[in-house]
Amino acid sequence: MLKDRIKELRKQHGWTQAELAKKMSVSQQTIGSWEVGRAEPNSEALTKLAHLFNVSTDYLLSNHKTPEWATKEDIIELDKMLDSNVNMAYGGETLTDEEKQRVKDVLTGLFWEFRKEDKSKEK
Repeated sequence: MLKDRIKELRKQHGWTQAELAKKMSVSQQTIGSWEVGRAEPNSEALTKLAHLFNVSTDYLLSNHKTPEWATKEDIIELDKMLDSNVNMAYGGETLTDEEKQRVKDVLTGLFWEFRKEDKSKEK
């Protein structure tokens, strides 16, 4: 969920709500409202959040949970991989936006599964 994604990314960047609020030019209460789901950022704020966190707006809006052990680099790598598949098709037919999102969700799950296996091999 968006509220969880904002909070996770803020913490991964080591920012307090007040620090993120200053970067976003909004109040700390606004950030708090976003993080508990009382309100959602408008499209302009969403774009600014994506830029600050170095992720896509699609990533912010996706429902896939980022694992606790994921690094900022892991998230950026996943985001780049998903963005590289913009023109998805199957059987010669371009996928609908809903179908593309389903494919991205599956790819996201597989990415985290494979990344977890890689990290356990490193230990």
